[in-house]
Amino acid sequence: MAEQPQPISPVKNFFAGGFGGVCLVFVGHPLDTIKVRLQTQPKPQPGQPPLYSGTFDCFKKTLVGEGVRGLYKGMAAPIIGVTPMFAVCFFGFGLGKRLQQRKPDDVLTYPQLFAAGMLSGVFTTAIMAPGERIKCLLQIQAATGETKYSGSLDCAKQLYREAGIRGVYKGTVLTLMRDVPASGMYFMTYEWLKNVLTPEGKSVSDLSVPRILFAGGLAGIFNWAVAIPPDVLKSRFQTAPPGKYANGFRDVLRELIREEGVASLYKGFTAVMIRAFPANAACFLGFEVAMKFLNWIAPGL
Repeated sequence: MAEQPQPISPVKNFFAGGFGGVCLVFVGHPLDTIKVRLQTQPKPQPGQPPLYSGTFDCFKKTLVGEGVRGLYKGMAAPIIGVTPMFAVCFFGFGLGKRLQQRKPDDVLTYPQLFAAGMLSGVFTTAIMAPGERIKCLLQIQAATGETKYSGSLDCAKQLYREAGIRGVYKGTVLTLMRDVPASGMYFMTYEWLKNVLTPEGKSVSDLSVPRILFAGGLAGIFNWAVAIPPDVLKSRFQTAPPGKYANGFRDVLRELIREEGVASLYKGFTAVMIRAFPANAACFLGFEVAMKFLNWIAPGL
């Protein structure tokens, strides 16, 4: 069971989660760009090599062809969305924990923490789905050399003009399929690791920075181990031309399995895992620092 030294505050979780999300984007966006380009690269013609042979080849070609700025293509959308998204994510987790407590000092079991984490995944989808759609389109646009969208706002306007709100929210079901179980794993693993890493006789709230970084980074890896297959389907579906997948993710799944095999569901695995540890370590460290600050300035909130 996880130790909870003080009453849970969803409001504090909201603000601290937003700060943690900003930390995550700055650290993790370059490898997110690599991940999306690997997941969405076209199938090579017979006898032709693929556009990217792997994570490091994609990184090198992006850096040589577009410079460092190429690694941060599409970052405006997640930066604009990530603060409220992670704020809502951590708020949902805090609320999920609060709803399962009969008394403020009740200690939750790990299955209860998993359930609270899944609730956070539901909460974030409304913000996450359009942000992911815009981000993916901008990332693959930079790789193809086309300039259909001048930026995040222009992309959103064009999507809305072409297909209405459905065009902006394309991929929502797949975002839910990715984030609900993955968020449960994310938060449960982080709480478990914090308890495991807390020295005997010490409070989990006094955990050192290196241990917080380790717990947060490993939680990110567990999160993406669950999330990668639906994330691949989501990236393909969100960047496909209108009408290509009439039956949604089922058509995407059938096409991928038929043409590229089961292993295609783990495209971008290396980039995801390299990104997952530092990005999520930064996220949880930012969250814990912000939470301590909020506890200091507003202990009764």
